[in-house]
Amino acid sequence: MKTHLKLLRNTLLLLIIGSFSYAQPPEKDIITYEFPEAQQEIIETFGEIVQSLKDRDLDKLISFHGYGPKFTEFKDGEPRNGGEVNESFEREVFGAVTEVVKFDAKDLQIAVYGDVANVTFHSDFHLKFGEDLVIINEQITLLFVKTKKGWKIVHEHHSPLNPKSEN
Repeated sequence: MKTHLKLLRNTLLLLIIGSFSYAQPPEKDIITYEFPEAQQEIIETFGEIVQSLKDRDLDKLISFHGYGPKFTEFKDGEPRNGGEVNESFEREVFGAVTEVVKFDAKDLQIAVYGDVANVTFHSDFHLKFGEDLVIINEQITLLFVKTKKGWKIVHEHHSPLNPKSEN
């Protein structure tokens, strides 16, 4: 009898221990779940991008991009370009900025889908190039992918914003 009780007890223990090791947390619906921790990481990354512009640290700015054969950019209705063109443009333009007067991302939406985040906003950028003030009001999409080195931009899309639509 004692042997049967020990066997039963050990079997129950194994079942209980086994059920803990195989229990998986419920999967999050990638479409509706907000991923708040990742959203916060994106907000912090965006803040670092803005700071790199203010500091005129172009290498730091470029480091937020995931350049490679998959990188793409659409801008001003022109054909798609890749990482080399984007990097060259950003170094040329942002290298000439003498002051970041304002760098607002209005109507910011951060949609995270696991390790991918789609960031959309209306830019209200006021940049000085010497004495010239340039105001950039566009619809911007930045597609980020989470890597071992943090969130990296792998796609940019810039379109003119209709002045009647600005908020």
